[in-house]
Amino acid sequence: METTQAPQIFEHHSQTLNFTPFDTRWLPYSAKCVLVGQTPRMTGVLKFYQLEKDSLKELLSFEDIGSGFKTCAFNYYNSSDAVSLAIGDNSGRLFIYDLEAQKISLEIQAHKTSLNALDTAGGIYSPGPIEILTGGRDGSVKLWDVRQKDPVLVLEPGEKSDNPPDCWTVALGNAHNSEERVIAAGYDNGDVKLFDLKQNALRWEANLKNGVCGLQFDRKDIQMNKLVASTLEGKVHAFDLRTYHIELGYAGVVQSIGNSTNWGVRHLPQNRDIFAVMGGDGTLSIEKYIYPPNRCLEDAEGRKKGIAGSLELLNDRKIAQQPIVGFDWNADKIGLGIACALDQTLKTIIVTKLNLH
Repeated sequence: METTQAPQIFEHHSQTLNFTPFDTRWLPYSAKCVLVGQTPRMTGVLKFYQLEKDSLKELLSFEDIGSGFKTCAFNYYNSSDAVSLAIGDNSGRLFIYDLEAQKISLEIQAHKTSLNALDTAGGIYSPGPIEILTGGRDGSVKLWDVRQKDPVLVLEPGEKSDNPPDCWTVALGNAHNSEERVIAAGYDNGDVKLFDLKQNALRWEANLKNGVCGLQFDRKDIQMNKLVASTLEGKVHAFDLRTYHIELGYAGVVQSIGNSTNWGVRHLPQNRDIFAVMGGDGTLSIEKYIYPPNRCLEDAEGRKKGIAGSLELLNDRKIAQQPIVGFDWNADKIGLGIACALDQTLKTIIVTKLNLH
């Protein structure tokens, strides 16, 4: 790519923390963000910040909740301003934080051990019911309707084992109408599983040979199009989900991005073909998926099979001294990001020229 056209990555502001952060999210349609993590006392910490001209101003802070927060996602109840925050902790508990009341409104023992990942759908995110998906160290994946105390769906390892694979990441997608929705789950043994909620059946599975740290659909509220997975040993896999072949499954492309663990991916809200990769060496990479001239062709028996595109590195930059464990794009301002890393920093990031791609 010509250097004049390449996006540039700038650190707008960096803030040192006195605890270990694990996830951060923008409150959509605002310049406010949330940060969750773990204090030195092994308890949970939740903070809200407001982005100002040259700083992040702390608005609210709550500590000594749970046993250390690992992951979070906003959950919208309807098209109004009603919003809550779903949080998972190291002891397997799911917390619902009510933003308006500024307190924990619900606490559920969701998993036997650590709740590693969660995702949300419904409300203003997508058509269909408002649900929270969780994945835990106990190997199970659970779907929750917070109006009920019990999960509406539980996916557990098929073979009874004393040491089932950890579920490291989960994602909801294909929610393009009120009936369709799929679950994607990634495990420490390299497995990726796609479960169809409407059909109540496993739709596809594959093994990526390395532990799967992050999964994200390019959009959750459209007919599923692409799924990107990040793994140990610096790999990123992108799958085209529009064409399924009964023997070959979904077409995919893999690219190496450094040699360290890639902790997750986050698609740009304004362009679903561009995504950020959270590097284990503190590098933030901006990738673009390029579609092939034809996305499918017929095999010798006349069955359609997908053709994978390619991945292009637009730019990268080392923004932290330790792994980037949390990142989120702002839905209003293209190129504005928020990142947290294990070197106990919270950073606002600006990526330029994304509108040219």
